[in-house]
Amino acid sequence: MKTAVVGATGMVGRTMIKVLEERNFPVTELIPAASEKSVGKEIIFRGKPVRVVSVQDAVDAKPMFAIFSAGASISRDWAPKFAGNGTVVIDNSSYWRMHKEVPLVVPQINIHAIKKGDRIIANPNCSTIQMVMALAPLHRKYKIKRLVVATYQSVTGTGVKAVAQMENERKGIKGEMAYAHPIDMNCFPHGGSFQPDGYTTEEQKLIDETRKILEDQTIMVTATVVRIPVVGGHSEAVNVEFEKEFDIEDVKTLISGFPGNVVYDDPASNKYPMPLMSHNRDEVFVGRIRRDLSREKCLNLWVVSDNIRKGAATNAVEIAEYMVAASLI
Repeated sequence: MKTAVVGATGMVGRTMIKVLEERNFPVTELIPAASEKSVGKEIIFRGKPVRVVSVQDAVDAKPMFAIFSAGASISRDWAPKFAGNGTVVIDNSSYWRMHKEVPLVVPQINIHAIKKGDRIIANPNCSTIQMVMALAPLHRKYKIKRLVVATYQSVTGTGVKAVAQMENERKGIKGEMAYAHPIDMNCFPHGGSFQPDGYTTEEQKLIDETRKILEDQTIMVTATVVRIPVVGGHSEAVNVEFEKEFDIEDVKTLISGFPGNVVYDDPASNKYPMPLMSHNRDEVFVGRIRRDLSREKCLNLWVVSDNIRKGAATNAVEIAEYMVAASLI
């Protein structure tokens, strides 16, 4: 089972390779691919060095899977070439997510969206993944009417340059700026690029992708994305309005019983999810579960998860695992 990782030298790409190794995915040959400037470099997989190749070389190798984390334009240009060779592409960019014919998948929620013969599968945005993991079991029972979400997103979501900016600022070093503003000792409501309606592309992803994954276009969603100076994971304050009345204890049982979720909610003991506890872990942590006392049938949640792992790399590998197990190749 030859498996290519496109964007193998980036932050998410390296984590994808790590997750493939950790989960003992049955890779017979790893094909790390990257831009021309990275060709010839070596990465370590299962204790052995593996040479980075060009994307064209990876296409020519005709792998069973090609897991992408190389940006929308690379996915746009190269995913069809892999797919044309019979390779299953699992793409972490935003390019294919809202294409009607392309499944947008969180395996625990909607693996059924993948049909035998599908050759391009979209991996959702990191913020969307963790939110819908918490919400899916609740939507099935109580039906979500409206969501109001504010995110507190790690700089790792922007990449290595953003982490370097923050670290430089903490050391008092002037360096390359990934953001328009300082990030250390600061936060700003800007993720992605601004659209004419005043929302950012990151906010729009939360709106569109949530509806597609939960398979309900009637859900009303509004979002504000905020970048904060942490590296452990993304956090989200989510206000949920249901069509049906709910029971708090049942809400906790539904969330904790959903594969991949952990309810960590004991405020009296100062126990609630934080990026520090989600770092390098695959679970979605949910806490501060409480009624919205200002409105009927409304709930407040605090959701935290490692955006590089479950928010990207682990979810992509899980898709491949589910496809193999269900003979969907």
